[in-house]
Amino acid sequence: MGKAFCSFCGKSQANVRRLVSSPSTDCYICDTCVEICREILNDNNLPKKMDCLSLPTPIEIKEQLDEYIVGQDNAKRAMAVAVYNHYKRLNYNLGRNAKQKSIELDKSNILLIGPTGVGKTLIAKTLARILKVPFVCVDATTLTEAGYVGDDVESALAKLLANADYDVTKAEMGIVYIDEIDKIAKKLDLRNQTRDVSGEGVQQSLLKILEGTVVQVPQNTRKSPHQETISMDTSNILFICGGAFVRLENIIENRCARSAVGFNQNEIVTEKHNYRYIENVQPNDLVEFGLIPEFVGRLPVVVGLSALDKQSMINILTKPKNNLVDQYKTFFKLDGVELDLQQNAISAIAQKALDLGMGARGLRTIMEEAMLDAMYSTPSKQDLQKVTIDENCIMKKAEPKFIFKQKEKAQKNIQKN
Repeated sequence: MGKAFCSFCGKSQANVRRLVSSPSTDCYICDTCVEICREILNDNNLPKKMDCLSLPTPIEIKEQLDEYIVGQDNAKRAMAVAVYNHYKRLNYNLGRNAKQKSIELDKSNILLIGPTGVGKTLIAKTLARILKVPFVCVDATTLTEAGYVGDDVESALAKLLANADYDVTKAEMGIVYIDEIDKIAKKLDLRNQTRDVSGEGVQQSLLKILEGTVVQVPQNTRKSPHQETISMDTSNILFICGGAFVRLENIIENRCARSAVGFNQNEIVTEKHNYRYIENVQPNDLVEFGLIPEFVGRLPVVVGLSALDKQSMINILTKPKNNLVDQYKTFFKLDGVELDLQQNAISAIAQKALDLGMGARGLRTIMEEAMLDAMYSTPSKQDLQKVTIDENCIMKKAEPKFIFKQKEKAQKNIQKN
């Protein structure tokens, strides 16, 4: 028998500590190559097997959404069911129900329609927190068709991958929220037939990604010719698109008016101001708005969010976890001062936000403006006990009322005597 050599590195038996032979062939491997193979197998960069998610029920998802989001009960119910079905499908495809995989389950992405500041982004972000999956929010207005100046659609996946700490398996289970999706509607008034690179072109670029395909994602948010890319499968990524769709209500009303004949037409006119257009939206309405049919078909779940009234604004200020009133009270408490934000001040803040027309986004702006003088002077005031803010501080920009410890003691002594 001749000398034995390692089939990997070619070293002879005399040059290694140990040589292991194959039981079926005349092949050998030395201890050094075995150690190298072990390090390769333990490499964290190797693709990991995707684990099934532990899913809360739709009712449990809705209850957790209630802790952070006020109102929008119908939207929260619809989102809870849609997200639950999406990740149940993911678990199904991963083999938990391998014996029942005779039917292939399609992915259902989501379209949120509602006025600005009603909680579309917050719902998507909260769902990702509940499910503990990576989340990214991108603005559709920054996207352009591939080859033109601006972000392309792969940049959204690059941000998702970065938020997942470049764990591809984890990123492929994430949620991508595309805001202002109504802004990429087809431009119907283009002159000289110029190319619509930020409208229909973006919709065309999103089609395959929404449906599910393998995408070469750049390691940075922008592509470059010599940059390394990472392969990502978008089949299990949940895409949620949101927009205000300002003209959509008129489109639906016109369609209903055209379809009404005889006495029914009068009923449409009298009920026009109470028209709940979201519940009656059809794919053709979205196509008339400017979305291409192929894009609409990849967003089968349409969820509508209603506008906020004054009571909803007040509840947003006081009810959810991490609400604004508690946040500002904590800011003052860190300086050893009590903040007394009176109920009429809270009501004035809600009314002012409604007048601005910014939805819940306007609440923090108004709060910051109202608290500016108090937060500016409070840290420098000695023996300050309490800061009181009433309606006049909000509506007339009056100075807040400062109560000091010594003054409070004197008032108590007067009351005793």
